[in-house]
Amino acid sequence: MFFIRKSLFAGILCLGCTAVCGSHRYDSGGSPVRSVVESEADSVSSGPVSDSVYSIKEVEITAVRSRRDVIPMQKLDGKELEKLSSHSVADALRYFSGLQVKDYGGVGGIKTVNIRSMGTNHLGVFYDGVELGNAQNGQIDLGQFSLDNVDEISLYNGQKSQIFQSAADFGNAGSVYIRTRRPSFGTRNNNVKAKFRYASSDTYKGSLLYECRLSKSLSASVNVGALSSSGKYKFRYRRMNMDGTTAYDTTAIRQNGDIWAFRGEANVFGLVDRGSWSAKLYTYHSERGIPGAIVNNVWRRGERQWDHNTFGQVSLQKTLTPRMDTKLKMKYAYYDTHYVNNDTTQMPVDNTYRQQEIYVSTANVYEISRGWSASLSYDFKWNRLDSDMRNFVNPRRYQNMASLATAFDSRTVTAQASLLATFVKDHTDIGMSQPARHEYTPALFVSVRPMGNDMLTLRAYAKKSFRMPTFNDLYYTDIGNAMLKPEAALQYDLGFTLGRNDGRGLLKAMSIQADMYYNSIHDKIVAYPKGQQFRWTMLNLGRVHITGVDVSAGATASPVRNLTLTSRIQYTYQKAIDVTDPADTYYRNQIPYIPWHSGSFLMSLSYMGFDMNYSFIYAGERYSQKENIRYNYLQPWYTSDISFTYKCCIAGISWRMTVEVNNLFSQDYDVILNYPMPKRNYGITLEASL
Repeated sequence: MFFIRKSLFAGILCLGCTAVCGSHRYDSGGSPVRSVVESEADSVSSGPVSDSVYSIKEVEITAVRSRRDVIPMQKLDGKELEKLSSHSVADALRYFSGLQVKDYGGVGGIKTVNIRSMGTNHLGVFYDGVELGNAQNGQIDLGQFSLDNVDEISLYNGQKSQIFQSAADFGNAGSVYIRTRRPSFGTRNNNVKAKFRYASSDTYKGSLLYECRLSKSLSASVNVGALSSSGKYKFRYRRMNMDGTTAYDTTAIRQNGDIWAFRGEANVFGLVDRGSWSAKLYTYHSERGIPGAIVNNVWRRGERQWDHNTFGQVSLQKTLTPRMDTKLKMKYAYYDTHYVNNDTTQMPVDNTYRQQEIYVSTANVYEISRGWSASLSYDFKWNRLDSDMRNFVNPRRYQNMASLATAFDSRTVTAQASLLATFVKDHTDIGMSQPARHEYTPALFVSVRPMGNDMLTLRAYAKKSFRMPTFNDLYYTDIGNAMLKPEAALQYDLGFTLGRNDGRGLLKAMSIQADMYYNSIHDKIVAYPKGQQFRWTMLNLGRVHITGVDVSAGATASPVRNLTLTSRIQYTYQKAIDVTDPADTYYRNQIPYIPWHSGSFLMSLSYMGFDMNYSFIYAGERYSQKENIRYNYLQPWYTSDISFTYKCCIAGISWRMTVEVNNLFSQDYDVILNYPMPKRNYGITLEASL
């Protein structure tokens, strides 16, 4: 028991007072391990006291120190995501610098992401802390994940700025983290949110979210959504001859782009003594047409695809001792894909692919001293692919990953170093499996705050990473090459961040960050002809050098009362050249679909219950093939989206209505050659929350 004078009571009971702080628990990246304030009894005792002195029992407070990222992330939180005319994770990622989204057009078009020109397979995508996998082709279709229940999307170049994480988190050249909404309650024990959207292309989309508090330490949420669309939209098809004359110039309707999809997700969140746990069950089912490329005046294709994807995952985080914390994750996934091609001009195809994945991870962090921590993590992953294709080898992959990392954080310097060891072994039914592989990939990250605060931060990092060949690369019938080597990437980055966020004056917050980087890809896996038409194989022939600059700036201002102006601008320059063989005609040419210049601009005006949001995306000139010649040249494209939102509360129900116009100026463009994107299109969304 200790005594505090009444006149000093308010000033002494603070987080900065060592007299009342029992412990300060945080991981090596500064992320809080515990943030629960525990009191052994009422603050003020009921015993007799004088008129100037109070007697209180001992109070233990777990403090949370602000996290300092070695490498800052790009982030869109729930409020920002609501303002964008985006309805899938891939749509939202278009506003991050250094990312290129490959969009094959339409509501149901496949959407994949490429980070800093290194390829889709070098980007890890994590859903509530567990990596999404696709051992078949290594690509995650982010169009399958809706924003209806997403609370935050963040992007890290290199790796996440903490060491208390799974070994898989250390293994990618960059990572996207999708965090779903966690229930929060006021006086109510449940929340309900319903959302309905109608848009062009006969698009209907609805979702329902229900959250409930089961007890003081247990809560749950269920989110379901459905999508239906004909996928039809107008587009202009124009192609020029080499002499500049017009070969084609017509307006047509995009066909065979229909989709229906159902998505369901259930989450449970719990607290245990000195820890927390969560469980998730996710399922996605869809049928879609694949409109295909428009070539040789062919407007309709006969391809269709059915997806039935389900996974379940659990995670537990617990403080074992005052200096040690542990984290356990487990996942099982089952993916079923049925692909049919009834195009009369091609060979008929009707194949089914079934993937299974088992994943187990344990991560442990130990605080050596204040500001210095170390971690040890181990992951095991098992993948299997079965198919009814002729002569398919049904591969299985066993992957073990172990990471050792350390981090140091002081007033002026933050540093993080890690080493990841990966051991991979494949097995097949026919004995053509790849030899066992082992790779060691180190990384070093350093940031310096020369002014002793977060106003100015200088940073640098170097990292080696790799990606294993996919099952398609290795074992696809008549194409795969079981002797492929892993594709290696080297990354170097130098940058700074300058900004403030004190909420004072006209300019409430502002920030600017810039990075210069150099990446090198070795043993790049490419498709190579075997000498016969339609017969290709995969070889380690590629080598790519990438030099780039990412710049982003943002500001929040309040020129008058109740009026808030928020803006964000991003620019990327990339020179990504093929340096495989000086004898190639495309030696030192820009690699396909990478523009030299690209960027985006976001602006939001909020006044009382009204919001106006404008977004602009630009992609500069680029080429569709390896040779940078006029025939392969693609013109720059841009698109503008605008939306208006009104929010109000009627009879205890919060209403939100949004009207949006996408591709405002009806720009004709292709992200991928011969896959035209929609012209001007419209949407209206109504949302009710209780």
